[in-house]
Amino acid sequence: MLFIGDDWAEDHHDVELVDDEGQVLARRRLPEGIGGIAGLHALIADHLPEDWIELEPEQVQSLVKVGIETDRGPWVAALVAAGYEVFAINPLSVARYRERHSTSGAKSDAGDAHVLAEIVRVDRAHHRPLAGDSQEAEAIKLVARTHQSLIWERSRHVLRLRAALRDFFPAALEAFDDLDAPDALELLAAAPDPGRAGRLNRRRIIPALKRAHRRNVEARATELLRVFGAEQLRRSAPVEAAYAAVVASQAAIIATLNTQVEQMAAVVDAHFGRHPDAEIYTSQPGLGVVLAARVLGEFGDDPHRYTDAKARKNYAGTSPITRASGKKKIVLARYARNRRLGDAVQQWAFCSLRGSPGARAYYKQLRAKNVGHQAALRQLANRLVGILHGCLKTHTPYDEHTAWNHHLSNAA
Repeated sequence: MLFIGDDWAEDHHDVELVDDEGQVLARRRLPEGIGGIAGLHALIADHLPEDWIELEPEQVQSLVKVGIETDRGPWVAALVAAGYEVFAINPLSVARYRERHSTSGAKSDAGDAHVLAEIVRVDRAHHRPLAGDSQEAEAIKLVARTHQSLIWERSRHVLRLRAALRDFFPAALEAFDDLDAPDALELLAAAPDPGRAGRLNRRRIIPALKRAHRRNVEARATELLRVFGAEQLRRSAPVEAAYAAVVASQAAIIATLNTQVEQMAAVVDAHFGRHPDAEIYTSQPGLGVVLAARVLGEFGDDPHRYTDAKARKNYAGTSPITRASGKKKIVLARYARNRRLGDAVQQWAFCSLRGSPGARAYYKQLRAKNVGHQAALRQLANRLVGILHGCLKTHTPYDEHTAWNHHLSNAA
């Protein structure tokens, strides 16, 4: 076999080729892009063993193993398309392997390429090859992550807006429970300081409430007028003007993010609806289209990626870890995990409490044993991930009786 370590940067790749015995055959720095990938193919061709000449091209490609610290991008896609077996090695793992080769603390791109080549030569059995997900799953993962990132970004800006209002205009926090609501954003854009808010009238407030589809607009308008017209502590005029500019800019950003979140959700819906496993995912209790798309995108759809339900649970981060030494044994939550998937399955577990009697009964059993709320949700999420694995393995939708009857009967 040939083993390649690829230390990538934004505009170049340091690569090293080694053989089965660990002998270095070549080192190169290749540019990013078509020229660089063509150079890598040529470098591999120049060092093919003589006994490979009679092999078919597909056989030759499968004997080339590549280690790299990323699982995405056009370069990685080109390596997979060429038929090489690619291992995406976690950078934290590479750092530990680097200490195995050198204790001096020295680091270089060429040295990292050597470490990556040695990982796939010696320890590739302990690392997972790049999953063979379909193009549809890759697209779902991209749009679902973007949608999730937009929501996280909106939350950050809402917190910034709340902090600014708390410092100079606390009446606005009393007036609006949800600062990302359309009526709150419209009125804050029109009146971002106490002075202008105190001059608002019904003709300005009621249309904003109606556009936000609020109920009891007359009563709500009266309440807002009371809050904005009440006496309150004020800052100096220059400070208020500066804060007002901050509030107006944050309100505009949040309004734009609201629009983009809604539009991206429609894109997620369109991509997810075309996937053959969509029906299985949406049959799970607590999984709507957007949340199901996140779960599918992060798990992928390679049928050979997870050997069993435990492997899928480990990847989701729902299964606990055990630290045992001598007579001491501690079971802990698994915090080193895919953060996006962990967030999605935790939300899935919470939503399932309303849609599944079995999930709700299981959660109540855990709480009755003095298990905390978050820990109970993690255990419920672990169970749900196992159920999903079984549904995908057998290509059957979720069934409440099948999923929970055996477990709850044993508990009784």
